[in-house]
Amino acid sequence: MHTNHTDARAQLHAAGLRVTAPRIAVLDAVAATPHADADRVAAAVRESLGSVSTQAVYDVLRACVHAGLLRRIEPAGSAARYETRTGDNHHHLVCRDCGTVVDIDCVVGAAPCLEPGDDHGFAIDEAEVVFWGLCPACRS
Repeated sequence: MHTNHTDARAQLHAAGLRVTAPRIAVLDAVAATPHADADRVAAAVRESLGSVSTQAVYDVLRACVHAGLLRRIEPAGSAARYETRTGDNHHHLVCRDCGTVVDIDCVVGAAPCLEPGDDHGFAIDEAEVVFWGLCPACRS
């Protein structure tokens, strides 16, 4: 997870991506607000850098997901959300009312932590599980 500009710079460089102010700002914004959607990320980037187009933010998000620096999740009925926690096959818990998303560690351990009854010849390397319910605030 990113904690400062140096980490973001090093991760971009290691991924073979050009180090730019918008890319650093996007990575920092996602690190600061995990599970944020693109609009929230764009708002945070604008607070940090001033004028940045929404399309530029989408382009950076796409490049960072492709490079493995960010993970994109798409809970049903929700905008895509982004997080810096990648590569560990964790899952998510989503509140049906307010949309809060919380990370849930893999219930068995090694990826994929679930195995289908019939793999149809696929070499499965990841399972994505979304648990749905009501968060404590929405339950009260």
